[in-house]
This record gives sequence, structure tokens and C-alpha cells, in this order.
Amino acid sequence: MSGTLRTKVCVVGGGLTGVSTALHLAERGIDCVLLESERIGHGASGRNGGQIVQGYSADMSKVENTVGAEDARVLWSMMREAVDDIPERVKRHKIDCDLRWGYLHAAYSKRQMDGLRGTVETYTKYGYDGCEIVGKADLGKVLGSDAYVGGMLDPDSGQIHPLAYLRGLAGAAEFLGAQIFERSPAVEITRGTTVSVRTVTGTVEADWLVLAGNAYLGKVFPSIRPRLMPVASFVAVTEPLDRDLLRALFPQDVAVADCNLALDYFRTTSDGRLLFGAGASYSAITPPGLANWMTRRMTKVFPELEGVGIDHVWGGLIGITANRLPDFGRVADNILHAQGFSGQGMALTGLAGKVMAETIDGNDSRFKLIEQIRHLPFPGGPFRTPALVAAMGFAKLRDAMGF
Repeated sequence: MSGTLRTKVCVVGGGLTGVSTALHLAERGIDCVLLESERIGHGASGRNGGQIVQGYSADMSKVENTVGAEDARVLWSMMREAVDDIPERVKRHKIDCDLRWGYLHAAYSKRQMDGLRGTVETYTKYGYDGCEIVGKADLGKVLGSDAYVGGMLDPDSGQIHPLAYLRGLAGAAEFLGAQIFERSPAVEITRGTTVSVRTVTGTVEADWLVLAGNAYLGKVFPSIRPRLMPVASFVAVTEPLDRDLLRALFPQDVAVADCNLALDYFRTTSDGRLLFGAGASYSAITPPGLANWMTRRMTKVFPELEGVGIDHVWGGLIGITANRLPDFGRVADNILHAQGFSGQGMALTGLAGKVMAETIDGNDSRFKLIEQIRHLPFPGGPFRTPALVAAMGFAKLRDAMGF
């Protein structure tokens, strides 16, 4: 962009949160300008494994302890709405993004199986009884791997091509009137009744500002950064695999994630490949020899894939909070932010955009509900990354030993 633009809302960040905000604003007839420093989907929204998972990264007991039982039920229903919105948007905007349903949470140990049984009980308490515990004897009907002792099947979680979905949403937002500018980083923000957002080549003046950069927001708005920790995750995609082999490995074509804190997650692609994700590096450092490292992780789960080529490999940053619950808030009366989806962003980012659009349009009741969740900065100040790396190392050791 160049020159000066005047609009009702300026959104900073072209991932799922920002694009969803722009789309919902456009659907309400509210003028919006979205600024993205790179290309749409450059961050986690375009680089993730495309797994749509119900729930929050924190257990619902933590949600209850944070907001109380009544509001926890509302937050549960909002999470369900976030998942339901995805197929509705795909259908309405005719987005070709390989949306499929079915999900397996895979357990390595008895402790993890007990945790999954607790999850089933919790979901049932909140009115969802679709999940099923699968023991070792029946696991082969779902997944062709001997690495796990069992799991939990969830028919209402699933998988999607995240970048195709995001680009479809962005196209719909532009069609409805939102203005999207790529390669237009916000370099300076001036608060006030009118917010001014300066880019390298121009300025946007707006009544409202939405900060939707998450782990990629950078230093442009430092006050909300301490509540967020950027965490690196990595994805590899194999060469096309034999269709019979894929059917043997994925008899029910479900997406999968294990129950470790630094988890592996994987699924098939529409063109017959295996997409395999792993990492959760708190140091945000890409491991040397990433393709080989990913291959070792992959063949631990599927020894049959020894020698299979890796055609694509990449890494990116997700944003986590200390309590693993999303961080919604107001920096000022007319400046909103949403960040820290902690690995559950495929669905919850869409909800964030929807709720922020509602707020700007005059109804902030649902935003207030999420906003009440208190978020503390990560401890350690300048030493917070080494401290978290050490904590993650301990957690990985505990998972490896089956504790």
C-alpha cells in the first residue's frame, strides 16, 4: 500500500485470526484494511499440519477453575461452534481444501490412556459423547502402527489443507470488500481515538485496531509480548506412497497426534503422501539436518517407511501462553488482540475473528467472557527461554520413560 488510507478497522496480521476478522467484518458491512508483513499464510496459519482438534490445549478443569463452571460451559459451546464453523465456511465460500473428519489421539503409556479416559468423561460431562476409547487389540483397525498402546477416536475432529483454507477465506473477504495488503509490515503504531498504523510506504488511519500477528507480531506492540512464547514446530511431507501401504497404515484415514507434551502429529494428504509434524522447540531453533531428524521421528512410528524420501520440510512458530488458554484482550478501548492458541489454532482462530468482529459491531459479551482469563507473563525475564528449554527437556524425559 502507499499513501494514507482511512478505514473503520485496521487488522495487523494475515493469518487465520486476522483474515477471519476481516471476513466477519466484511460480512457485516464494516470497512477493513488488513496488513500482512509477508504473504497471506506466511506464519503458523499456512505452515501448520492442518489438524482440527476439539477442545482447548488446557484441560476443561483448568477452564472451570479460571472462569467458573457456568462460564466454562459457555466457553465449551464456543469451542464447538469454532469447529462447526469450518465446514460451514468451506461450503459457503466453495473452498477446495481437502476437509476430512476423524481423529485419533494415540497413547504411548497407561498414564496417557488414563488421561484419555478422563477426557472422554469430561467431554461427556459437557454434552459431547462422540469419542471412543480404542484398546491395543483394536488399534490396528484404525492405525497401522505398533508404537502405541491405545487411543481415543474423535469423529468431530479432523484435517484440512490449512493454506488452501486460509487463501479461500482471504479471497472471500476481499470479494466482500475487505482490502488486503501483503508485504506491508506495520512498523509503527500510534494510539488515540484514531489509531495510526505506519508501514514502510504508507499509513492506515482507523477507528479500531486488531492485533492478529500472534508469534509473528514482533516488536511493533511490545506490551503483549511477555504473555506469549514463540515455539518452533516442524513438518515433513514424504514422496507419494503406494496406495496399498497408505491404506494399511491409515485404515480409517484419520488424522493422528500422540499424547506427549512435545507431540508428533501426522495425516495423509490428498495426493497420497504422509504429512508428519513434530517439534515443540522452545528454543525456536531449527535442528541441523531437519529432514533426517524428521525421518527418524517418522520411522519410529512407521518402520515400514524406512528409506522413503522426504520431498518437503519446513518449520514455523506457534504462540503458546503459560496456561495454554487463548489470550484475548484490549490494549486500549479501540485496540483488540487475540493470540496464544497453543496448538489449537485451526478452529479457535476463526472464533477469535468472529468474536472480535462482534465486539467492533457493538456486542462485546463473548469477547469479555474470554478476556476475563488472566494471563501471566512467562517467568524468567531474559532467562525465560533457557528455563523453558530445561522444563521441556524434563517433560520429554518423563514421556520417554512412560511416567
